[in-house]
Amino acid sequence: MKVTTKKAITLLFILTVYQQLVNAQIQSENRPNIIVILADDLGYGDVGFTGCKDIKTPQIDNLAQSGVVCTNAYVTHPYCGPSRAGLLTGRHQARFGMEINPTNSPFDLHMGLPLEEKTFGERLKEVGYTTAIIGKWHMGGAPPYHPNNRGFDHFYGFLSGGHSYFPSGINAISPLVNKNGQPNYCANEGDYKPLWRNNGAGEFKEYLTRALSNDAAAFVKSADKPFLLYLAYNAPHQPLQAPKETIQKYSHIENKYRRTYAAMIDEMDQGIGTVVKALKATGKYENTIIFFLSDNGGDRAIKPWQPVHYTSNFPYRKGKGSFFEGGIHVPFFIHWPDGIEKPLEFDGLVSSLDISATAYAVAGVDTVGRKLDGIDLVPFIQRKKKGSPHEAIFWRENEGKAWAVRTVDAKYLLTSSKEKPQLFDMKKDPYESENIVETKSKKRAQIASLWNKWNEENKPVIWLQSGEYQKRRLQLYQELHQEMIDKASERKPLIIE
Repeated sequence: MKVTTKKAITLLFILTVYQQLVNAQIQSENRPNIIVILADDLGYGDVGFTGCKDIKTPQIDNLAQSGVVCTNAYVTHPYCGPSRAGLLTGRHQARFGMEINPTNSPFDLHMGLPLEEKTFGERLKEVGYTTAIIGKWHMGGAPPYHPNNRGFDHFYGFLSGGHSYFPSGINAISPLVNKNGQPNYCANEGDYKPLWRNNGAGEFKEYLTRALSNDAAAFVKSADKPFLLYLAYNAPHQPLQAPKETIQKYSHIENKYRRTYAAMIDEMDQGIGTVVKALKATGKYENTIIFFLSDNGGDRAIKPWQPVHYTSNFPYRKGKGSFFEGGIHVPFFIHWPDGIEKPLEFDGLVSSLDISATAYAVAGVDTVGRKLDGIDLVPFIQRKKKGSPHEAIFWRENEGKAWAVRTVDAKYLLTSSKEKPQLFDMKKDPYESENIVETKSKKRAQIASLWNKWNEENKPVIWLQSGEYQKRRLQLYQELHQEMIDKASERKPLIIE
């Protein structure tokens, strides 16, 4: 049979297009799964791969030791709400003014992660990934902010900023008032409520960390295409609660608060092992990227009911809530057997914002015009690119009443409006022990100009911090109640004939 030139060209074109489709399908199938494991208030010095001796984290350590440990990794804020907003969007939360802990307010259509800011769940879902968040959300409680409406196919966890770890804590006395019947302005709606499973109630019959881990393992097993799993543990955030048998493992720790804290980390470590086991059982382990980090440093506040410290951010200074290293410098590793040939300790500046950028790069997300603040880390972890991903990393709180800048060799910060700026040589003094601000005016001016330029694109804060928000809300209810009483007192009884 004779084939004309025209037919041959047409046939060649069809074969070429078909091959491109096949190649695209193969590429799609080979895209890595992505797991982001976020601990809550985990101290830098409280896992084995950063030097901890009294708490055992073998599962976490095994992943870290066969992956890339980033020794200069930072989150975007020293407490959870803003830090998570940056992580989820890949944009610094100051870009959209979210420098507060959102309150879980189910009827407030304005309290939550701005709807115009897309999450990594939304971006990855657009390119065919199955997406899930398991654990703590803390990005808004009204329906528009619900995880299922923010790019996540599957949600099992809670919407608020904290939660009881045991089922017996559910339906406890409302925290809206304290033991004396006075308003509790620090109450977080949802801490004592049932869990969610998508848009309904979620079963909760075991220690919470175990429940989250088991659900994550089930999701891993069920996913039949590339997936994103955001496993947002609330461990080891307060309340300090753990199974008695796990606490008993740490009887050698004299500090009873740290003993329970250690058990909470141990339970999280075991849970991560459960997820890894599911990956291996389904043949997904090799081609899954696992990011591990904490949302901020360990809590170092002294409280009446906890008169001693129980976390460690060693060797760094301060902790949660501070722009010193202990508040923002977090344990961080990337594990990816198919993508990382040899274990590596990487000392370039890394940000939690880089997780989104890296995920988008490996998943094939178009990032043109997205205004992301992160950088794709793949060339660095694969040793194809040297140096630091970032020349400078920035922080801001209360629109600049506190701020910080970390460059490759220095750090300039203001901890509060009541203090004076401080400058540290991060090569010679990574633990911030010697303030050199008075002798390095040129360096100070250079770093200040970097921060000022970065801050030009940031926005003012338009939300109340959770405690103040709760105070105003309770005042509103009281004022409304009094208004109704006053109006009722003016009305005369109806007289009928």
